[in-house]
Amino acid sequence: MRLRTLTALTGALALSLVTGCAKGGSTGASANTVTYWLWDANQLPAYQACAKGFEKENPGLRVKITQLGWSDYWTKLTAGFIAGTQPDVFTDHIQKFGQFADLKVLEPVDDLGIKDSDYQPGLAASWIGQDGHRYGAPKDWDTVALFYNEKMAQEAGLAADELNDLSWNPKDGGTFEKTIAHLTVDRNGKRGDEPGFDKNNVKVYGLATQGGGFGDGQTQWSPFTGSAGWSYTDKARWGTNYQYGSKTFQSVIKWYFGLAKKGYMAPFSDYNIQSNQGNTQIAAGKAAAVFDGAWMISTYTGFKGKDIKTALAPVGPTGKRATMMNGLADSISKGSKNKEDARKWVAYLASDACQTVVGKYGVVFPATPAGTEAAVAAYKKKGIDVSAFTDPVADKKNFRTFSYPITNYAADVTALMQPEMEAIYGQGKPVSSLEETNDQINLILGQ
Repeated sequence: MRLRTLTALTGALALSLVTGCAKGGSTGASANTVTYWLWDANQLPAYQACAKGFEKENPGLRVKITQLGWSDYWTKLTAGFIAGTQPDVFTDHIQKFGQFADLKVLEPVDDLGIKDSDYQPGLAASWIGQDGHRYGAPKDWDTVALFYNEKMAQEAGLAADELNDLSWNPKDGGTFEKTIAHLTVDRNGKRGDEPGFDKNNVKVYGLATQGGGFGDGQTQWSPFTGSAGWSYTDKARWGTNYQYGSKTFQSVIKWYFGLAKKGYMAPFSDYNIQSNQGNTQIAAGKAAAVFDGAWMISTYTGFKGKDIKTALAPVGPTGKRATMMNGLADSISKGSKNKEDARKWVAYLASDACQTVVGKYGVVFPATPAGTEAAVAAYKKKGIDVSAFTDPVADKKNFRTFSYPITNYAADVTALMQPEMEAIYGQGKPVSSLEETNDQINLILGQ
């Protein structure tokens, strides 16, 4: 019943979106105005600067930028596709791409001359649909690393070199678990690895909670499943079979959430997707470390009274470190009435002319090598070492980078996996339950 309902809803949404696009048109646009949406307020100034450069190179054209918060962004964008009020161009996320491509709400951009070699490895290829057409121009990229409170680490007797030389395994957690345990302190001042430690009365957790991780675990468990050699699906892109039921995945998840049972990681009850994520726990001094993405560098380094540093993800059973490498893109709405000018704007966004400007703001890593170099230089000027994020991209021998799972029915996968992962984390549900959930997901993908 649940599966049929999810499939029916997806089908209904597809029909509504296609019908909506037939009505066509982006509101707020005119013949010489391109509407552009993004969700990150920290990036808004950089793209306003790009818009000025674009307008200077294209007299008579104007870019109207709208910034919305993450949740509102996707809700209004989806509603816009249905009502015909979508923007001409928008920042697209690889997690959403599969479903958008399947629903045919994206305009092909094959004619922009996007080449893989012009961008960081793998970024351009991720935006090719199952039909062979390109639907996004590379925008920026991010990886995941360990943010930690340097003062807490020093008080625990841990040096930066030690934190960058950790390893883990699903049996005993390796030196990573030992370190997280040592960073944990209970209300009586006992550390997690000391006799008498009270796991039910913890003052500072070694690792902050980032929640259950939905179905991708980007800033939760993905560095561990990745370094254990596990992959989300049977193919790198457009896989037809998820692998959440594998013994490797289950062993990693059991160990990872087991850190909370031991008192080393904050419990699921401490997590709130709106207000109390890992960064707020670090800011409040309630946790010593957390895995998070490169897009959060400015947030962590901006905490007053806190000296936050970063360390590499630990080496896993495969002998490599691993991190998800996500890459955003700029896409054109199929319902846009101003596609010619939208193409000009997207081409400009993907060029060094814009990407070096974005890089100089030191907020994200732009997709082109020149843009990335500009960002690294900007961070260095601020006194911020970003090597924990850039090393995985440059060193393929010792690091494994992997993408979000690019498949159809991404929303359905999330709808099934989110409550499942939260139940395992927060309620102690057996990881073996993932086998049934995985079967349900693959049944949907096989429709």
